Amino acid sequence: MIIGLTGGIATGKSTVAKFLKELKITVIDSDKIAHKILTYRDTIDEIRREFGEIVIDKDGSINRKKLGEIVFDDLNKLKKLESITHHKIFEVINKRIKQNRDDKIIVLDAPLLFETELDNEVDETWVVYTDKETQIKRLKKRDGLDKKDALKRIKAQMPLKEKIKKADIIIDNTGTKEELKQKIENLIKNRS
Repeated sequence: MIIGLTGGIATGKSTVAKFLKELKITVIDSDKIAHKILTYRDTIDEIRREFGEIVIDKDGSINRKKLGEIVFDDLNKLKKLESITHHKIFEVINKRIKQNRDDKIIVLDAPLLFETELDNEVDETWVVYTDKETQIKRLKKRDGLDKKDALKRIKAQMPLKEKIKKADIIIDNTGTKEELKQKIENLIKNRS
């Protein structure tokens, strides 16, 4: 069984993924794959051509903070970045799924699960949910963003309400970490 795990930014999806790993479930993290792809020479060259030297650090690597500022200010530029990276990310995801095909459960952790239609590649979709104020508070703390920049990141994604409509399972993360962990353990028990 392949489960697609998603949610809005700072809803607790990474915490859910951590709990799944603790349960010895294979988790394929599309964000980690995306970060790795940003280190590939061909990707760096394409991004340099599209966005200019401003997004390249002195050591030749991508300045993700600067690139983020640009793409989250202009959704057309975000789409351009996605056109450079998404097909490469999908290739790695497919390879990892094939490598782990004997596992009873594989979880694909993908913030853009529905936006990229990766939900068509999984058997079940899980959405981690929390309220917008909690998202903002977490983004401010985790990423050092002010409220305006936190809201830009939230608005750059499909609204959580839309993800919830598309989800098979909705995981409410407005409680404690212990409550969240218990929810995940119960969900996995019911699938084993």
